Amino acid sequence: MLCEEEIVSRFLATRLNVSPEVVAYIREQDDPSLIDRIIAAAPEGTVVVSADAIPAVKKVRDGTRFLPDPAYEVLKGKENSAESIRDFEEYVSYFRHRYTKLSSFMRGRVQPVPIEALARTGRYREEEASFVGMISEVRSTAKGNKIVMMEDTTGTIRVLFNKSRDGFAEAEKILPDEVIGVKGKLSSDGNIFFADTLIRPDIPLTNAPFMSESPGKAVLISDVHVGSDTFLEEEWHRFADWIAGREDVSYLLVAGDLVDGIGIYPGQDKELVIKNIYGQYARLGEMLSAIPSRIRIILAPGNHDVVRGAEPQPAIPPKFREDYPENCEFVENPALVSLQGVRILMYHGRSFDDMIGMIPGASYRHPEEIMEEMLKRRHLAPTYGMRTPIAPAKEDVLIIDPVPEVLFTGHVHICGIKRYRGVLMINAGTWQSQTAFQKQMNVEPTPARAVVLDLATLEYEMVDFLKNQA
Repeated sequence: MLCEEEIVSRFLATRLNVSPEVVAYIREQDDPSLIDRIIAAAPEGTVVVSADAIPAVKKVRDGTRFLPDPAYEVLKGKENSAESIRDFEEYVSYFRHRYTKLSSFMRGRVQPVPIEALARTGRYREEEASFVGMISEVRSTAKGNKIVMMEDTTGTIRVLFNKSRDGFAEAEKILPDEVIGVKGKLSSDGNIFFADTLIRPDIPLTNAPFMSESPGKAVLISDVHVGSDTFLEEEWHRFADWIAGREDVSYLLVAGDLVDGIGIYPGQDKELVIKNIYGQYARLGEMLSAIPSRIRIILAPGNHDVVRGAEPQPAIPPKFREDYPENCEFVENPALVSLQGVRILMYHGRSFDDMIGMIPGASYRHPEEIMEEMLKRRHLAPTYGMRTPIAPAKEDVLIIDPVPEVLFTGHVHICGIKRYRGVLMINAGTWQSQTAFQKQMNVEPTPARAVVLDLATLEYEMVDFLKNQA
């Protein structure tokens, strides 16, 4: 198995730097000659070798993109599609579907051996092997190594990630219930598997985002929190005037926490200017009525909204939206929408709370880094049974499939934008100034911002209404 240091040294010897994802790809392939081929194919003047320089990797879209008519379509998360759990067997179906689907994303990068075959036969002992499994337990040893229990449909096995081996930083980010592939060797007694390489479902290196063939722009915002005494009403009116004058904008997407809600946390009533939940939604309806009818408004719920807390969350019930303008569309959380063929995955982001607590170095200040971890795992909420309630069904709808052009979240009230393997990640911030709870947690929100997405280029601009820059 090629080590990271050896790969990087081979590139540095030719005065080339190399990106981490290229190093990871070479280690997965375990083919030393690939290094020479990549170096030979690097254009003159290259400083950092990226995934585009890998000869075998060609950027492709995931099949033919059929454009809807009209140009807007809800692909997943349509109203009334969220299911409720009916019996214990659905838990089995839920996790089996998660394992099967996420395993399929690693096909070709891992030639998996069933865990039962590893454990019950002597064939693989002290031999190179690989398998795919779901994480059922994670712990650290006294020496700082990582031991996980993995299971597939045939059995379970302990896996050791040694802190002195390449890639241990990724092993430290392993979360319960995520699905991973490992390559390495089985111990002589067959009781433990020594991992050399960790492989996640991930976004393919070949992913090429779709861009609209016709002009069009969408505005992305989140966490409006109407009803709160910290809602920025003046800034919102400034935003409404601005978007009314933007003739090039066709869509407005709101990723949850439309209102502040009632009884969400102790003492919330003291921080509300609208203490009736119907009144909060009625006020939001009035606000949205000021936006031109030519703009389609797509509204998803969040954990402050008047729907169940368990994900997937249903759309806002009809009795709370009676006076909303006809250009409003209500979807579930999460929802995958197509705007002129560009797929935008809307997810409020409750799982940020879990992932930030479990991933070393993770922070609310950089939500885009957590979004990247979601993409690597191809799952919006990898760990079951923590702060993010999940309602099991026959299928796990929190799996990220197909690969979207944009992953759009909220929840943390901090704006963050980044690209990862062709996917644009956007967290749009909030329309609420710092709350008492955020002061206690030392969280500084980035309020009153809107992200304008160009559907024809997937480029974006950030407009800050707090600083009166609109």
